[in-house]
Parts: sequence; C-alpha cells; structure tokens
Amino acid sequence: MSHTLVSVEGINRFDAIIDARSPAEFAEDHIPGAINLPVLNNDERARVGTLYKQESPFAAKKIGAALVARNVAHHLETHFLEQDKGYRPLVYCWRGGNRSGAMVTILRAVGWQALQLEGGYKAFRKQVMAELEILPDTLRFVVVCGPTGSGKSRFLHALHTSGAQVLDLEDLAAHKGSLLGALPDTPQPNQKLFESHIWHALRRFDPARPVFVESESKKIGCLHTPGRLIERMRRSECLRLEADPAVRIALLKDEYPHFLAQPESLNRQLTLLIDLRGRERVEHWQSLALAGDWDALVSLLLAEHYDPAYHRSLGNNYPQAAQGPLLRLNDTAPETLSALATAAIGLFS
Repeated sequence: MSHTLVSVEGINRFDAIIDARSPAEFAEDHIPGAINLPVLNNDERARVGTLYKQESPFAAKKIGAALVARNVAHHLETHFLEQDKGYRPLVYCWRGGNRSGAMVTILRAVGWQALQLEGGYKAFRKQVMAELEILPDTLRFVVVCGPTGSGKSRFLHALHTSGAQVLDLEDLAAHKGSLLGALPDTPQPNQKLFESHIWHALRRFDPARPVFVESESKKIGCLHTPGRLIERMRRSECLRLEADPAVRIALLKDEYPHFLAQPESLNRQLTLLIDLRGRERVEHWQSLALAGDWDALVSLLLAEHYDPAYHRSLGNNYPQAAQGPLLRLNDTAPETLSALATAAIGLFS
C-alpha cells in the first residue's frame, strides 16, 4: 500500500473526511460525517465522461485536469484557507483514483498530511454491506413495542438523553413508519445512505450494553431495513410501552401538526386506505378531518385501523413481546418519559 493510502478501518483517525465526488454522487450515499468538496461538479463529470467515451481518454484527461485544478483552487481559497498546518484530512472519490489522488497531491504539496482512502467509495460500500450482515448479531437489542401513539419515539429520545444506547431507525429514515409518516419538507434519504447511517450507528455501540430500538417493520416509508438487522430484532427481548387513549390522542395531535393545519393533505393519504378499510369508513374519517373534529378522528383511526394492524403484526413478528415487561405512559410530561427511561435502563442492565 502506498504511504498516502488508508483502508476503510482507519477512517475515524482524521480531522475531516472529504468526499471529492460530484454532488449527485454525494447525495446518493457517502461516508457518514463526510463533507462534499467536489473536484468535478455534476455537469463537469458528465462532460468529461462523454469525452472519454466519444473522443479519447487523453482528451478527457486534458479537460478534466483543468477543471479539477480550478475546483481544487476554489476549495483552497475557501474550506482549506482556515486550516492550520496540523490539519489531517482523508480524501476519497469513487474508486480511490484520479479525483481524490489529485486533491491529495495538491494538499500534500501545500504541507498538509492528507491521505487517500484505498479503493474509494466502492471499498467503503463493500465494507458497509459486509458488516451489516455481521454487526447485528454482535449486539443485544431490546425492542420497544407499543401501539401507535404510545410515545415510542419520545421514549427512545428519553432513553438516549438518559445515557442508553439507542438505534432510532425512524430518525435515520426521516419517516414515522406508517402511511401518514412522511415528514413535511424532509425527503427520505437514498436506500444506500440509510444503510450507511445504520452501519455507522451499529459499529459505535458497546456490545456489553443493550441497544434500544423500536419494533419496526421491514419497510419504513420507501426504505428497507437491512435484512439481518430486522431478523435479529425479531429474535430479541422486548418491553411494552402503553398509554391511555387520551394520552395517545394528545401525542398524535402534537406530532402531526401539519395534518391539523392542512386536512386536505391528510385526506389524500387516507384515500389510499379505501381498498383496505372500505370507502364508507374512509369517507367518514375524511369528513371528521374537514370538520376539525380531531379527537374523534384520531380515536377512530386508532381503533379501526392502527390497533388491529399493530396487534396482528406484533404477534407475527415479535413473539417475545407478550413476555416483556410493561411500562405505562400516564402523561406527556418530559419528566414522566425520563422516569420511564430510567426504569427501562434498570430492567435491562
């Protein structure tokens, strides 16, 4: 290995991880925590690629070198301008070739001890996929089960605040996990990026301590939970979180303010349930939304849609839930959630 190359295992030893690929490549997936300093933007990368195929590699390299030099110069005048001599970045591109190599050469010429990721993004992606098949079996998961509106997401946050290890898959997926779970103005990440964030979280957990995770299904919005992880979760011990109907209604109204402000948006989503729940029932729900009768609507949605689906899914997918300890959320106060988190940590220490 060249003295300027480092393997994926060593990525945590640097002041910064720099992704030299185009913004489009970066958006699809990247090493968690990396910053994007492209040496070719989207249009430039397409232009160089076209030259390479249609004219010659030499013609492409001539144009590419000029573009790379110009873009690296811009980064030197902006991002790198404030970095001191001890700054030590790791740079990667698609395969650890020309793009990251050019940036590393220039940075080292300046005096920074920049290194290049051996194999680039492709090597990183290969390792992510390999370790997602291994890491779940090295960890002890505690699955938090509970019907919709029982406060599972807030409970996970309270666990994290209390010092517990938490894998919040809905947070990583930018989705609440149901038909109505899309976040306003927040698109879900690409599947590859979702997997990279899960890998990043799993490899940082202490195997000697439990990892709390919600009882997710295989899909969260349009994203798929990695197969080995969901298999491991379904074999894991569980705890049950429950709340009275009034608490559940209050929580759901608080967590979905965008639907309360735009009932038409909610009703478009509810239309998708006609085949499953029947037109008459769905149209009744929609009339309640338009009338602003939110307590009645949420109560019916829980009783007629969410709770039956939850109990059916729980019995099929998380067989240990019935034997898990029960915690009850009596109100939505932060101190109540904190006390429940402390109790849960004690139960599984």
